[in-house]
Amino acid sequence: MHADMKFPKRYTIVLLTFISTCICYIERIGFSIAYTVAANAAGLNQSSKGTVLSSFYYGYACSQIPGGWASQRLGGRCVLLLSFVLWSLTCAFLPLDLDDPNRLLVLVLGRLIVGVAQGFIFPAIHTVLAQWVPPNERSRSVSLTTSGMYLGAALGMLVVPWIVGFGGPHSLFLAEAVLGTLWSVLWLNFSSESDPIDQFEHQIPTKPSIVPSRFGEILLVKGQRIKIGGNKNIPWKRIMSSLPVWAIVVNNFTFHYALYVLMNWLPTYFEEGLQLSLEEMGTHKMIPYLNMFIFSNIGGVLADYLIMKKAYSVTKTRKVLNTLGFVVAAMALMSLPMFRTSGGAVFCASMALGFLALGRAGFAVNHMDIAPKYAGIVMGFSNTAGTLAGIIGVDLTGKLLEAASKVDDNYSEISSPESWRSVFMIPGVLCIFSSLGFLLFSTGERIFD
Repeated sequence: MHADMKFPKRYTIVLLTFISTCICYIERIGFSIAYTVAANAAGLNQSSKGTVLSSFYYGYACSQIPGGWASQRLGGRCVLLLSFVLWSLTCAFLPLDLDDPNRLLVLVLGRLIVGVAQGFIFPAIHTVLAQWVPPNERSRSVSLTTSGMYLGAALGMLVVPWIVGFGGPHSLFLAEAVLGTLWSVLWLNFSSESDPIDQFEHQIPTKPSIVPSRFGEILLVKGQRIKIGGNKNIPWKRIMSSLPVWAIVVNNFTFHYALYVLMNWLPTYFEEGLQLSLEEMGTHKMIPYLNMFIFSNIGGVLADYLIMKKAYSVTKTRKVLNTLGFVVAAMALMSLPMFRTSGGAVFCASMALGFLALGRAGFAVNHMDIAPKYAGIVMGFSNTAGTLAGIIGVDLTGKLLEAASKVDDNYSEISSPESWRSVFMIPGVLCIFSSLGFLLFSTGERIFD
């Protein structure tokens, strides 16, 4: 056996995609923290903060389906590289002088561009993973890649307040641009879209369902390789009218509604709702996202184990993990405003985000079960819904808090957990209804050839 086959290249690909999602979420959580500091210094109200924070998601929503199409036609490697270069350059030149209305407009436009660029990332990643990862490694590979989001958020909560306190909000943008550039160099050098299995073609059975793992650098489905750019006639109508696809879409919407509301507003909840300082909280503030990282990988490994050992079918595995994750998350979200201490709030946020991440072993991998050839397309469609959830959730939260501060004169702005009750109740209810929809309409069987 060749020495270079001891570490199959698909592992390098998965590792790099994991790092990419980690960096993206350092950028996202970093902006929410840096912008909160700058906005508070400029005296902006909660509604204005919500508008700026949600501008990212408008751009993100616009590029999801185009990102899936571009990845299908041009290849995920190229699309992923270009998206990283674009958002890194934009971050480097973003202004953060909120006293100047013109610069505030430039900031909104800049966040819109960053959103467009990052909107291409996940469809590209899922196109790459569908090309490289065999089905028996699918759950844990996707879970590891997406868990980078949560590790990035945890690192952001830990490191970003220190960077902002030391060098100011704008120094964070420069640091993020450097991280994005360094990753782009690594991806350019260590990734490829060539078909590395060609050199072993004579050793592959004539009708394999997947390539043996010692050779396996690329996914085969029923004896046919997933070729980038080979699917010219995409079944758009069937995809858009498929109930299993819509089950994925609805759960993606709910997951991201809860995630983006917590990601963008949890720092404000800690500081203003519970009167806690992020710097004084130390490592506690990163626990919810670290919990997501752990639970995401537990879900992926558990799903693959259940499927490989034939304990559950693919369909039952997806439904069980999705339901468990979303129902527990719903209970934790609705309990969050009942706690007045940092320990109780961190525990509830950790349970909510952790079990949401566990649920990704259900809905978030399911598009690769039902449509491996069109994984980027279905992911783009699904993630568009998730991004709309970000736009709605982040902006609506700002408006709910603004309204809550005016209802009762006993509250000073949003300094009471009661003001946040509706903020956390909405995603909790959505989790329950979404999990029910997934139970009824999802499948683990391939329905698109």
